[in-house]
Amino acid sequence: MKKIEAVIRHFRLEDVKNALTEQGLQGMTITEVRGFGRQKGHTEMYRGTEYAVDFVPKIKIEVVVSDDLLRPVLDTILRTAQTGQIGDGKIFVSSLDEVIRIRTGETGGDAI
Repeated sequence: MKKIEAVIRHFRLEDVKNALTEQGLQGMTITEVRGFGRQKGHTEMYRGTEYAVDFVPKIKIEVVVSDDLLRPVLDTILRTAQTGQIGDGKIFVSSLDEVIRIRTGETGGDAI
């Protein structure tokens, strides 16, 4: 099993969610996050005053998939989240040792 964490732009969330749902993914966790990478934030004007926005708002999507669904899910996220601009985000993949569904006690792939 793999855990996929994708940090994407806000306005791409609906497209990514719909594409993953069409692919049969049954669950995901969404978190509003703030951070910066190579773009290092930006400056904005408010009431005639310029100020720096050091942390850019993003959305983090977390999904857990079986090993055989890893590549299709990654490809779907890449295809739907990409704009070609700096700041499109990142995807992190990590291995999971165990998953347990609290309600039933199911473990492993059955718990996904």
